[in-house]
Amino acid sequence: MLDPSISNHTLYLHSLLSQGLRKGTRWQRNQTSLADFILEGVFDDSLTHLFLFSLTMVVFLIAVSGNTLNILLICIDPQLHAPMYFLLSQLSLMDLIHVSATIPKMATNYLSGKKSISFVGCATQHFLYLSLGGAECFLLVVMSYDRYVAICHLLRYAVLMSKRVGLMMVVTSWLGASVNSLIHTAILMHFPFCGPRKVYHFYCEFPAVVKLVCGDITVYETTVYISSILLLLLPILLISTSYVFILRSVIQMRSSGSKRNAFATCSSHLMVVSLWFGACIFSYMRPRSQRTPLQDKVGSVFYSIVTPTLNPLIYTLRNKDVAKALRRVLRRDVITQCIQRLQLWLPRV
Repeated sequence: MLDPSISNHTLYLHSLLSQGLRKGTRWQRNQTSLADFILEGVFDDSLTHLFLFSLTMVVFLIAVSGNTLNILLICIDPQLHAPMYFLLSQLSLMDLIHVSATIPKMATNYLSGKKSISFVGCATQHFLYLSLGGAECFLLVVMSYDRYVAICHLLRYAVLMSKRVGLMMVVTSWLGASVNSLIHTAILMHFPFCGPRKVYHFYCEFPAVVKLVCGDITVYETTVYISSILLLLLPILLISTSYVFILRSVIQMRSSGSKRNAFATCSSHLMVVSLWFGACIFSYMRPRSQRTPLQDKVGSVFYSIVTPTLNPLIYTLRNKDVAKALRRVLRRDVITQCIQRLQLWLPRV
């Protein structure tokens, strides 16, 4: 018969060992959850893909320079200090951050031969692209409202779409999209991930990352689907409603010149809306069973690279005021204009 003291001592050691194993397992799980992800990317080492990579970098540089130029034009030229162009500058800023959050990492991995991205880096990419995408959806609604007021309620434009109102709408777009993105990023990154963590994409986009999650996430996917409806279909409905009223007002105009100006004002925005929402719906409104990595990559390339590149070109080439401002700035020293503008903002000593 065993001594009771020895038995108690054995039970105590067993308890300590069990606690240690549980802590070790928890620590190992935490360490595993913070492990790096592997971005499979888009390109391989073939000559064709090298050409496509070079073409992508050229498009990236065009997107960065075009959106930066748009922002500078609107800041420098006093004739563009209106709510309409303030909204356009915010669109360019969103596009600029969007391409800068995804393409440089893809290029770095391709040139270095490495495919890894840290857990924090992946979460940051996911937060940025989702918040910027949501903010752009809201901003396009605000821009359609701006055109509705400018055409249907021109005499009340200064009141209905003042600089203060425009600023509040833009801030609301940024904050609302950021909160939504923060919630989804925190939930997604909290799930356990299975396997070697290979993301079959060139950045950490939701459809590619969610495939790595272990267990049943049907409830969360339903929540994401509802969120996609709110962020995509609701803005489309609001934009369509605005343009129904705009079209009715344009039809009632007697002057053909006024009609042409109205159509010219709205056509650029409609092109941007079609490009953006078309690509987003293709990427996010399809059932998971019908998605393939190649389709996800094609959709992402379109709205994360092509659209930010085309937006400044569309507005610069089709908007007479922006084109005139560009010609005026090209005749002058741009750096001098920037310094003069900064001096106006800086406090006098």
